[in-house]
Amino acid sequence: MRIEKSLNNNVAVVLDGQGAEKIVMGKGICFRKKAGDEIDPEMVDKIFYLAEPEAHSKFQTLIQDVPMEHMILGEEIISEAKSRLGKKLNDMIYISLIDHVHTAIVRFLEGITVKNALLWDIRRFYREEYQIGLWALDHIEEKCKVKLPEDEAGFIALHLANAQMDEAKMHNMQEITRIMQEIVNIVKYFFGLTFDEDQVYYYRFITHLKFFAKRLTEGENYEDEDSDDLWEVIRRKYPQAFRCVVKITEFIQKKYQYKLSKEEQLYLTIHIERVVNKTEK
Repeated sequence: MRIEKSLNNNVAVVLDGQGAEKIVMGKGICFRKKAGDEIDPEMVDKIFYLAEPEAHSKFQTLIQDVPMEHMILGEEIISEAKSRLGKKLNDMIYISLIDHVHTAIVRFLEGITVKNALLWDIRRFYREEYQIGLWALDHIEEKCKVKLPEDEAGFIALHLANAQMDEAKMHNMQEITRIMQEIVNIVKYFFGLTFDEDQVYYYRFITHLKFFAKRLTEGENYEDEDSDDLWEVIRRKYPQAFRCVVKITEFIQKKYQYKLSKEEQLYLTIHIERVVNKTEK
């Protein structure tokens, strides 16, 4: 197994016998090694092959920012989901789900938990995916000694549901796309930024906007009175991102007669802070 490109001490891009690029992971497999050197197959813990070029590229970026333990954890959840669902999952699940699991663990350890306003609907409409989400929480606790709240089972279920979605058949896709673009433009002009659309953080932001826009087109609004304290914390912690969300809220209210709930403002603030912060760096 020959190194095509070393991503860090634990991860490398290699070529298989048919010339296809694969990503291999193992503790210290690239230590003091460079392109062209051989890797001992016995040291490889995981092999990732993503056929979709976009997913393959984004995965290489993600894998440099996420600890190996979280990468393996995410891959094990995806494998369990594939086995239980018996359905093809879009390769982008390796980006969205692994990134979410990593972020959820880090956020929880920092003392921040986010309520899932869609949890009731997820239990109802995505029962299989939700059960996998519950299994994932147990698996995360077993491997990382971190007990994430049930809300995260719902978020994991949504990522799995999205990975099964045929993009061409998504409800009101043209309108959803337009709403997403309008919000992205507000964020770009507010912060004076040009986003790198190939970055994993931008993809995560866009995925969130897709679900939001779908709810908007279907007239589904979510409110939870228990969110007031967390909403206040996030508003104070990320004042610039929140001011941008206020502008988005006013725009959506005026154009679509849709009032963003505090949960929606909260999630949007967190996502905007993340993508802007990563873009500025």
